[in-house]
Amino acid sequence: MTRILSAVAWPYANGPRHIGHVAGFGVPSDVFSRHMRMAGHDVLMVSGTDEHGTPILVQADKEGVAPQELADRYNRVIVEDLTQLGLTYDLFTRTTTRNHYAVVQEMFRTVHKNGYMIEKTTKGAISPSTGRTLPDRYIEGTCPICGYDGARGDQCDNCGNQLDAIELINPHSRINGEVPKFIETEHFFLDLPALSTALGQWLGTRTDWRPNVLKFSQNLLEDVRPRAMSRDIDWGIPVPLPGWEENPAKRLYVWFDAVIGYLSASVEWARRFGTGEEWQQWWGDPAAMQYYFMGKDNITFHSQIWPAELLAYDGLGDKGGAPGKFGTLQLPTEVVSSEYLTMEGKQFSSSRGVVIYVRDMLARYQPDALRYFIAVAGPESADSDFTWAEFKRRTNDELVAGWGNLVNRTANLVHKNFGEIPAAGELTQLDRDLLAQTSAGFDTVGTAIAGQRQRAGINEAMRLVGEANRYLSEAAPWKLKEDRERQGTVLHTAAQAIGDLNTMLAPYLPHSAEAVHAAFGGTSAVAPQPRIDEVTDLDDPSRHYPIITGDYRLGETLAGWERSPVVAGTPVGPATPVFTKLDDGIVEEELDRLRSRA
Repeated sequence: MTRILSAVAWPYANGPRHIGHVAGFGVPSDVFSRHMRMAGHDVLMVSGTDEHGTPILVQADKEGVAPQELADRYNRVIVEDLTQLGLTYDLFTRTTTRNHYAVVQEMFRTVHKNGYMIEKTTKGAISPSTGRTLPDRYIEGTCPICGYDGARGDQCDNCGNQLDAIELINPHSRINGEVPKFIETEHFFLDLPALSTALGQWLGTRTDWRPNVLKFSQNLLEDVRPRAMSRDIDWGIPVPLPGWEENPAKRLYVWFDAVIGYLSASVEWARRFGTGEEWQQWWGDPAAMQYYFMGKDNITFHSQIWPAELLAYDGLGDKGGAPGKFGTLQLPTEVVSSEYLTMEGKQFSSSRGVVIYVRDMLARYQPDALRYFIAVAGPESADSDFTWAEFKRRTNDELVAGWGNLVNRTANLVHKNFGEIPAAGELTQLDRDLLAQTSAGFDTVGTAIAGQRQRAGINEAMRLVGEANRYLSEAAPWKLKEDRERQGTVLHTAAQAIGDLNTMLAPYLPHSAEAVHAAFGGTSAVAPQPRIDEVTDLDDPSRHYPIITGDYRLGETLAGWERSPVVAGTPVGPATPVFTKLDDGIVEEELDRLRSRA
């Protein structure tokens, strides 16, 4: 048993999340976490809503509400959507908790004490119309290195180089298109050059990452410079130093505090559900493993900035130093980044109407239909495109006609001919071959999921679904009414194969996994679901908010990530369809919705 931290990117609380977001951080992290729990590992899956920074202020101004009110509203929307999607967080919290403030400030003080947070005068971008700071990521222009038109103020996604906003050619605000004004300002910078040697040594040991992630991360080391970690803004966490803490216009950079959320959420989880110290088993133990899930636009912060902060806190850079009260903190085992999901050939854009929000998707379609599409056709290692025609085809041809058909016709045959799972007689080579294939699938599919090759895993599971369908057609139990023993053996074998396949598919399709399990008389939880708890801030009794949490232990009759033998005599009732077949008209209907918003 290994302790595994699933650190999931923090969705920004300035609006509802769309399916492109959950394709990057949500479904991949949940598939991995569910599988690793089933395989017997001790998983801690944490995240929350990211609630500081300029984008919250911009949206709050637009809606005429206070920043905290806006964050409260969208925090709840996001919590509800991710719960409905079935994401099994041990704790999904938020960055406006007092616990998070305390953890972030402890990290800053120690990094500063160790000498890696340096004060310097710089040129900061502000909006001429509002006087507010424009974050690097809200400024776009032409890259001075490669000429890419669309580089951001912190990096160029085309050539991978780190940038400063003032270096961009023809910079403009992504918020309103205006040309930013650059003024002199005092800020704290993370001394990345003093941490680059340690960063390079650590990255040199990360040989099994997805190639696109590793190459991008290594390229970041070619141009390392200090990175600003404070901002001229009044919405965020105060800089915890004399002369700064009292300044209402200086706050820590949202991306400094957001990545620390993985640690603060772990601390909050331990305080809520344990003695308060359990988090150390995932953060202080070198044998524990830490996996970070996000979209590719966040690689910089997870393979460079956050590891650098951890090294600085641990005192492992060129300047030395000593850890603070949290002790030595472990660096990421792997940064698991997905590429971009587009929609009907276009980038997702709420302002241009090229979007479908998670809530709207789940109101019209089954959660597992979306999860399946993301797993089998999502942006695991290359950009991919969501189209309504392909969503319909995948749902109808693969889920309904493949997996759903196997389950339904087998359950109906068992019900009509026996009323219960029949006992198996002597197995033929045909029976043994199928059961050998599904047994071997646990290793093949499990290895793929554990190795962050989730598409390969679900493709193998669905290949085995095809083998089981072929077995049923060849064995033809409906023709064996005069040979009850053989008929019972075939249906017992098919039920066992379905049980094996359901276990393999449960991390991908948790909602339907429960329905499949129940169709063959199962009563214990094969794919436990998250729940929403209403809680009070641990350090401020006046504040209340929802969290996602859950009990994700499997039912006692289930073996975990291995075969759970079906039990002869288990009652089986009439089957109902597991998946909903989509009408031909949904494609044009959804495209009409898109056109009406454009």
